[in-house]
Amino acid sequence: MTVIEVAGLRKAYGKRVAVRDVSFTVEESEIFGLLGPNGAGKTTTVECVAGLRVPDGGRVRVFGHDPRRERTAVTARLGVQLQASEVQPNLRVREALRLYASFYPDPADPDELLELLGLTGQADVRFAKLSGGQRQRLSIALALIGRPTVAILDELTTGLDPAARRDTWELITAVRERGVTILLVTHFMAEAERLCDRVAVIDAGQVVACDSPAALTARLDAGQRIRFVPSEPVDERELAGLPGVESASRHGEEILVVGAGETLSALVTHLARRGVLAHRLRVEQPSLDDAYLALTAHASSRSTS
Repeated sequence: MTVIEVAGLRKAYGKRVAVRDVSFTVEESEIFGLLGPNGAGKTTTVECVAGLRVPDGGRVRVFGHDPRRERTAVTARLGVQLQASEVQPNLRVREALRLYASFYPDPADPDELLELLGLTGQADVRFAKLSGGQRQRLSIALALIGRPTVAILDELTTGLDPAARRDTWELITAVRERGVTILLVTHFMAEAERLCDRVAVIDAGQVVACDSPAALTARLDAGQRIRFVPSEPVDERELAGLPGVESASRHGEEILVVGAGETLSALVTHLARRGVLAHRLRVEQPSLDDAYLALTAHASSRSTS
């Protein structure tokens, strides 16, 4: 079931076009990512989905409803955490949840959300005293207080340290397991790769690709990159002649072998026959980061040609 539909969305601020022609759908129970650099148009897009901005063109529907003209029907099922979300500094965590709960006819239990998001110990702490990670947890709780079936989470982990970011990833997964469809805005490739079922890559206000992270990565015409430090000198020309190997080069003490298919097994067998140990061996596969760079580079070249 399609819960969010965006087709041909366009939005400009004066002469600056923030979103040119954005189209995608979000299906029920998935985590769908909007991926792109700062200024790509991601936040403008989700603000149009949430009914906070009026599009200049195109179509936006949430459960079949226009988020501007049928706002009540949309807000009853939509939870939103925007990038610039703030709470009054002196408001305590439990007070904030109870205040937001008063906006809905059938809100979630604030204490249950506090426990789910690990904020029970901070229930009486003022917002100004919360750490960055705790503020993000509270943002999620506020987005869920109305029992939404869809949640928009915008740049949720920006500014968090690696540990807090990973904790937040686990919370997002737990929210999806409760039956909530998530539209996740991020510019972190690892975050999208870890969480999202599908992503739309947005660059300069346009969708340049939309698919699963694995499918986008598979589009790259790139094989394995194998790096190691040999225990004994090796001839790079011999390595370059192994099955599947495209190139072999030396970088200081390290050897880099690029290839596909049987490259790794052929390399390991070759080294073993010669009694050479491969120290600090690591195999690098193409990542979503590689796919993103390739996609946006192609988009930039098209826009300037």
